[in-house]
Amino acid sequence: MQMKNVVLPMAVCALFACFPTEGMQAAEGREAAFEQADCVTLLDSTAVSVQETGSGSFAVYKKFKVQTMAGGVANHVIKYDYDPLTAFAEFKQATIYRASGDVVNVDVTQACDYAAPARAIYWGARQIMLDLGRLEPGDVVEYEIAKKGFTYALLAGPEEDESRFIPPMRGQFYDIVPFWVSEPTVRKVYQLSIPQSKEIQFQFFQGECASSMYYDEGRKVYTFAVDDAVPFRREPNMVDLFDSAPKLMLSSTPEWKDKSLWFNKVNEDYGSFEPIPEAQAKVNDLIKGKKTEMEKIAVLTHWVADNIRYSGISMGKGEGYTLHNLKMNYTDRCGVCKDIASTLISFLRMAGFEAYPAMTMAGSRVEKIPADHFNHCVAVVKLSNGTYIPLDPTWVPFVREVWSSAEQQQNYLPGVPEGSDLCITPVSAPENHYLRLKAKNRLEADGTLKGELIVEAEGQTDASVRRVFTSGWLSDWKNTMEQQLLNVSPSAKMTSIDWGKNPKDYQAAPIRLVFRYEIPDYAVKTDDALLVKPMVMNNLYHSVKSFLRIDTSLEERKYGFKDACSRLVEQEESIQLPAGYGWDVAEAKRSDVSSPVASFEGSIQEEDNKILLKQKLELRKRVYEAADWDGFRKPVDEFKSYGDYLVIKKK
Repeated sequence: MQMKNVVLPMAVCALFACFPTEGMQAAEGREAAFEQADCVTLLDSTAVSVQETGSGSFAVYKKFKVQTMAGGVANHVIKYDYDPLTAFAEFKQATIYRASGDVVNVDVTQACDYAAPARAIYWGARQIMLDLGRLEPGDVVEYEIAKKGFTYALLAGPEEDESRFIPPMRGQFYDIVPFWVSEPTVRKVYQLSIPQSKEIQFQFFQGECASSMYYDEGRKVYTFAVDDAVPFRREPNMVDLFDSAPKLMLSSTPEWKDKSLWFNKVNEDYGSFEPIPEAQAKVNDLIKGKKTEMEKIAVLTHWVADNIRYSGISMGKGEGYTLHNLKMNYTDRCGVCKDIASTLISFLRMAGFEAYPAMTMAGSRVEKIPADHFNHCVAVVKLSNGTYIPLDPTWVPFVREVWSSAEQQQNYLPGVPEGSDLCITPVSAPENHYLRLKAKNRLEADGTLKGELIVEAEGQTDASVRRVFTSGWLSDWKNTMEQQLLNVSPSAKMTSIDWGKNPKDYQAAPIRLVFRYEIPDYAVKTDDALLVKPMVMNNLYHSVKSFLRIDTSLEERKYGFKDACSRLVEQEESIQLPAGYGWDVAEAKRSDVSSPVASFEGSIQEEDNKILLKQKLELRKRVYEAADWDGFRKPVDEFKSYGDYLVIKKK
């Protein structure tokens, strides 16, 4: 599609003529956002022309006005990412309209094409960059980028002909268009032109837009536009922007089952899971003596998770949707998520199971519109009762689960021969991820605290507590344990630590640690009292209690929010008081706060010259709706209220 289809010259002139008067006659607050911004986008337009093959030609146009020196510094370099295996991108033109009235035509042949920054995945992504030089307040910049191809690195190798621009699911087109903005935007437009023979389904989520469709010379042209958009206001710990901010999704694929069938066929045809003798021998050895199907599945999943390192380099044909074969993965012992999943699928098949790959989206939901909002590959295996369960070897190295509950409430699409609709992983019960702290302490009259602490954990919490043993140096084990006590008090001295026979053996049993310690000056001493905080509430294993990092001072939430995992926290502590001291019984308390998403039970009292603390906090989700906020924050706030200092007075 040529840019004339977007009617850019007239649109830009009209928009620029009304800026900053008519274009900023919006609701109160929006006007201030435009006036105070370092830079304002006048027009952000993307026009896409799709061919019968599914290949798309993109015309990306942007015009912005610099309003402050900071805006000039932030925008003097234009960057655009693309993958040369599946797309081509170049600057077509760039012009600066100076506040002085001068017009500068930027030489786009001086644009640079660099390797894009990468970490752990080195698939050859590129970034084109154009330096505009110094920009002053009042300058207006417009530029156009032409791109051809499709979004993700999937199947094609670096061929010289046009075939590399054709998506692997030939003839199908989809796009996921964020409609949120990082700076105030007068108008944002997305236009799609497709052959009249193609059907497209679309939906605009989490907002409203103006839309239209008309016929033009045997093609259908869809236009979506939003005016006077301001930057999206985030909330702490909120769900992903794709789950909360305005977005447009389009797809020519009728339903997810079509994608599932295609994903299955493309990997079976490629031979991704063909067995090899040396791997078969390893599988036979691993499952030897294992009696149940879950025992076999677990031992294979954990071996792959623990022994295939995460690291990806471009290997040409076979990236993206096509999983590398077992010979490559087992030989290299490294790869990205799809290679790790592929190894597990091959292992499971060699053990007699029916297993297949699945696509998932770590971090946000996948909508009903079958646009490929996926960034991760996992596996599914069929049990003897005919049901499939998901497995993720990438996310469970040294974790006692076979599917990471840090991914619960997450959509996935299995590539199975019968086809599948979109699935979602269930919520994991809080008791699967317990943290139990039990302290038995004695407080002395000089403020010294002596005692023993038992730490027990399971599931995701086990993995967090155990990480020093599974991923850290042996020489660091003791220091790391001692650091937990130093987090409580810099005066703490660990007199002994018992971590069992082999804490690296995470499959043997849930982690159990026993600390013994002495903490001088733990209590604040006055003439007639000791001020002491319950130890289990005093920064102990704070990093594991991820819910404490969620700001519960917010009265309301507009968007959903996330914790690391569902969790059960049980804490007990006894503090033997020194002779001649006592706690005011009137300060004893008992709590019982419950909701469908979280609950807390707690008590603190004195009995036989001991202070006894008991707590039980259940957090029943990983991803919460905005409506869950009160039901979450009240139990958490009540839990935190037990961390206040206790005044122990002389009798």
